[in-house]
Amino acid sequence: MKGWARFAPFRLWARSLPFRVVVSTLAAAFVILVATGWFLMDQSSRGILAGKTQASVAEASSVVSIMRRDLSTTDLRTTSASERISRLVRDAANRGNVGNQYFVVVETPISQIGTAGVASDSIPAGIRAAIGTGSGLWSTPTMIRFTDSRAEEPGLVVAASLDVPGQEPYPIFFLFSTSQERQTLAVVQQAALATGLFLLAGLTLTVYLISLQVLRPVRLARLAAERLAAGHLDDRMAVVGTEDLAGLARSMNHMAEELDKKITQLQNLSLVQQRFVSDVSHELRTPLTTIRMAAEVLHAHRAAFDPASGRSSELLSAELDRFEELLTDLLEISRFDAGAAELAIDDIDLAALTREEVDALRRFAEESGTVMVLDADTRCVAEVDSRRIRRILRNLITNAIEHGEGRPITVHVRGDDQGVAIAVRDHGVGFSAAEAGQVFNRFWRADPSRGRRVGGTGLGLSIALEDARLHGGWLTAWGRPGLGAQFRLTVPRRAGETLHGSPWPVVPPDLKEVTTLARN
Repeated sequence: MKGWARFAPFRLWARSLPFRVVVSTLAAAFVILVATGWFLMDQSSRGILAGKTQASVAEASSVVSIMRRDLSTTDLRTTSASERISRLVRDAANRGNVGNQYFVVVETPISQIGTAGVASDSIPAGIRAAIGTGSGLWSTPTMIRFTDSRAEEPGLVVAASLDVPGQEPYPIFFLFSTSQERQTLAVVQQAALATGLFLLAGLTLTVYLISLQVLRPVRLARLAAERLAAGHLDDRMAVVGTEDLAGLARSMNHMAEELDKKITQLQNLSLVQQRFVSDVSHELRTPLTTIRMAAEVLHAHRAAFDPASGRSSELLSAELDRFEELLTDLLEISRFDAGAAELAIDDIDLAALTREEVDALRRFAEESGTVMVLDADTRCVAEVDSRRIRRILRNLITNAIEHGEGRPITVHVRGDDQGVAIAVRDHGVGFSAAEAGQVFNRFWRADPSRGRRVGGTGLGLSIALEDARLHGGWLTAWGRPGLGAQFRLTVPRRAGETLHGSPWPVVPPDLKEVTTLARN
């Protein structure tokens, strides 16, 4: 498992479809809400500030127009320009104080006049420079600062110039507070955030409920499939409604019905096949006994026959032996297929039993020029059926001699606390890794063109595998072309126990030694 998969959210993501649906939907909804919220807030902010700017410029333009008109009609013979400017600024400041609309600042060559307490650095330098370029109005955002204890606040500066007769124009600045608009934007932001959170929570619950509603029939279908796999072929799903999910239930039920029919047909065919094999094998016993008696008579008098007839009697006797062995194997296979095979359990020393089988087949091995070596522990006792274990060993050793190409064969016997392993290792033709799973198939041969000196039936390894399974054990095959083969039987020491390992490896240890020497 990768490092990130150890964390609970990632495990939940990998195992829970509703979790993935909810998280994916929330992620997409979050991105959409953030983008939409940003767009709405940006448009709202622009609209509110643009409206404030427009209203501020209009108000400032109105006041400036009044002041300019008043200054243009001022008679300097009766009053001075400074007095007139001071009165106009005072009137404008009083007008701005109504409702706290704005502050007024006029910079004269002598001093700054206007609303008291406004700091001069509240006016940006950029707008001061812009006043001298024309007679229009300019506006820009700023922070309004005060010379007293009042806190600074966001605002908007609208600047213009006043033409004073006989003097240079005086710059005039209107400072409009935008605190109320900022508060309005803050309220809008909070409302948008709360709406987004409520929407996400509601969407989460809705998507989760929808996913459960959609996945419930899928889970029921999974449970139904598992029960069908467990053999409960009569189980059916409830069909509710006419939509697609109801169609899923109908399809599952139809599949269960068809599967039940097919399995019933296969079971009937299997029973017919088993009965046929068993009946044919039993029925052939009587004519085979008669033919056997006649063949024995012919075989006993073969010396009196001509050479061709004598040879025919010998071939007839040998083929009858093979035919009888085939019938015996077919009967044994039919018992395995019918589940009627049983074990005669006893405490058996498998090392001693293996030694007896090796000694019994040693003459046949010597005829093939094969040397057999037994490598066994001192005592390997297990609860087994000795007849079936002998049959397994006889098959494995005979096959090793047949395919060993006259090279040495080693039979290993090892035991541990759980089980006992018997491995037959030859150094003959071997077989490929792809063929390792096929060697136990009935009537399978790796090389059909290869001649056999032992008249096998093709069922020996299949019966050996069934005998091993009947003991609760394993029978494994390993082989490589040109490197030989190894068949390993592992049985538990006590009948009924489950094997978790084998005292002998699947791959022959001598192959590892040869590989190491070749590398060195």
